[in-house]
Amino acid sequence: MSHLTARWLDSGPEQGVTGYLLFSLGTAVIGSLQFGYNTGVINAPEQKLRSFFNDTWVERYGVPITPGVCTIVWSISVAIFSVGGMVGSFSVGVMANRFGRRRSMFLVNCLAVIGGLLMGFSTICSSYEMVIAGRLVIGLFCGLFTGLTPMYVGEVSPTPLRGAFGTLHQLGVVVGILIAQIFGLEALLGSAKLWPLLLALTVAPAVLQCILLPFCPESPRFLLINLKQEEQARKVLVRLRGSEDVSKDMQEMKEESAKMAMEKKVTIPELFRSPLYRQPLLIAVMLQLSQQLSGINAVFYYSTGIFESAGVKQPIYATIGAGIVNTVFTVVSLFLVEKAGRRTLHLVGLGGMAISAVLMTVALLLKDIPVMSYMAIVAVMLFVAMFEMGPGPIPWFIVAELFSQGPRPAAMAVAGCCNWTANFLVGMSFPKLVEWCGPWVFLIFATSLILFFIFTYLKVPETRGKTFDEIARSFGGDPLPTSSVLCGCVGHVTQHTRPLPGRLWSPGGRLRVSSAMYLGFLW
Repeated sequence: MSHLTARWLDSGPEQGVTGYLLFSLGTAVIGSLQFGYNTGVINAPEQKLRSFFNDTWVERYGVPITPGVCTIVWSISVAIFSVGGMVGSFSVGVMANRFGRRRSMFLVNCLAVIGGLLMGFSTICSSYEMVIAGRLVIGLFCGLFTGLTPMYVGEVSPTPLRGAFGTLHQLGVVVGILIAQIFGLEALLGSAKLWPLLLALTVAPAVLQCILLPFCPESPRFLLINLKQEEQARKVLVRLRGSEDVSKDMQEMKEESAKMAMEKKVTIPELFRSPLYRQPLLIAVMLQLSQQLSGINAVFYYSTGIFESAGVKQPIYATIGAGIVNTVFTVVSLFLVEKAGRRTLHLVGLGGMAISAVLMTVALLLKDIPVMSYMAIVAVMLFVAMFEMGPGPIPWFIVAELFSQGPRPAAMAVAGCCNWTANFLVGMSFPKLVEWCGPWVFLIFATSLILFFIFTYLKVPETRGKTFDEIARSFGGDPLPTSSVLCGCVGHVTQHTRPLPGRLWSPGGRLRVSSAMYLGFLW
């Protein structure tokens, strides 16, 4: 790892990793951590929440809640998160284009504060409706961030490292899930008294991100292409790259801007109607579906039950172990994605998960044999590890790579909505599938993984090392002559223009910021 990191740092002024770039990426990925945390946090306190539903029902109506009604309320509390995510993901494009990437992230954090407070004060107010409402608002928040974070990360990262930094979104998600699993232990915040604090803890990262965001730059692509602020975009790039020579980045963005000048703004309906975007949109949607229909959320939602069914003692710790494996292999993929390529890692991940799903089926069918409990643990760990090699991180950032600046927000919205919809359907259907199919249920996921493997092999291009414009042009055939001429002229002018000086960011410098200046940084 140290050798690869050294190569990154020595790869040239326009490819280097600066402290300011890492600070900006780390701040953005707090939103990814929030998504992971709120995905996993609801599982640990299930029985405590059911007891709360019953206590509230008795307080209101004088009789205990029926098991059927309690299950309905619980199911709504879990599923409403995905419903909010669907709605939020469709709003990504509107917010990103209207307010910019950075300001949108700042504004969206208000939803996390509202949702967290609703859930945190639910017991004081004796209202299970506040839990449901809080989960809905948190779902809206996470749906927006699943689009905003990959978009921002992709647009501020150097092209040679865009894939590696793109995996940071998934790393944030899995770290969030792991934190939720650990904090959800009975000895920590998973107790009958502290579960409201466990759910409300999402407020803290939201506040932290709001404090840090004003010190992060707006996306230089948004500044140049959307706002036409060339000088400001250059200054941002100088700070991000740590070099005055950012001519290559500027040339790439100007070429993309010139191409966009020949096109009108792309809306979601136009994205579906245009033959130009049909193939990349199909690939984007299928990659998102490959992530959710792989069965990974089913494994995490019900991993404790899977280990119990296989005869594992203390299954909660095996589940946390799976979360640790999840995190470790996400870090591994960060260092492999620019070397092996997106397509290759996705194929390896899908193939490995299919094999693991078959092993899980065998372990559950033969659970009476003592050694099968160990096989179940190995199968789940391998399933999780292979997921983080490809289907976990790659679909999120490859969508941003498949589209140019114009259709990118709309494409992120559509892809995010498909991801959330599939997440919702798997979460709602998996218990019934287990009831109907028993141990054979994972063969369904194995079949879908094989189908997605075939699709990826036949249709998904390799995007490693290519600019956004090069990738977008690969789907559109021969470019328009006028666009080619204009792009060539812009490239010629850019190559013969000396970069303007910018102000380098000094991590050790002292900053004295008034409240007015603080808001000014953001707006």
